[in-house]
Amino acid sequence: MPISLKDFEETGALLTGHFRLSSGLHSDRYLQCARLLMWPRRAEQAGRELGAALREFGARAVVSPALGGVVIGQETARALDVRAMFVERKDGAFALRRGFAIEPGEPVVVVEDVFTTGKSTREAASAVDAAGGRVVAVGSIVDRGAPGDAFAVPARSLLSLSVPSWPEAECPLCREGVAVEAPGSRFQRAGGS
Repeated sequence: MPISLKDFEETGALLTGHFRLSSGLHSDRYLQCARLLMWPRRAEQAGRELGAALREFGARAVVSPALGGVVIGQETARALDVRAMFVERKDGAFALRRGFAIEPGEPVVVVEDVFTTGKSTREAASAVDAAGGRVVAVGSIVDRGAPGDAFAVPARSLLSLSVPSWPEAECPLCREGVAVEAPGSRFQRAGGS
């Protein structure tokens, strides 16, 4: 059975409240994909489906941004039977570390858990380019409204979910004084709650 919103609901991965997303935008809903992916069968299923959606691009490696994309990147690479690597921040920018290397011109797909603005996916793609690879497509479990022109390559997602998000200055929940949570890993390290 394909991954659906029901999987997010059953695993407690769809949260409601007031959230600062990794993009900096605010929202009244948050997709905590780690809650979905902590179940190996669901993680494997999501990776199998995303691998099938990305197979046509002929990637020889999957690269994901740490931390949110690591599990789904691994499972997608397993489905494609290619290497799985991740980029992590060094001096504020994504880079391949830990001995990971990409061959010159090697076709790569960048896999993320959620597309919101597409910023971290584009940053991961830039790191692949800087390492000599060639990004041929990007993929995610959920697209929560990335702009249609967010990526220079084809994008594939298992679910599209229209969830409103706002810049902090326009956030109705901030105006109401609702306390904000920052569950995304970028803000966790920066001292968010």
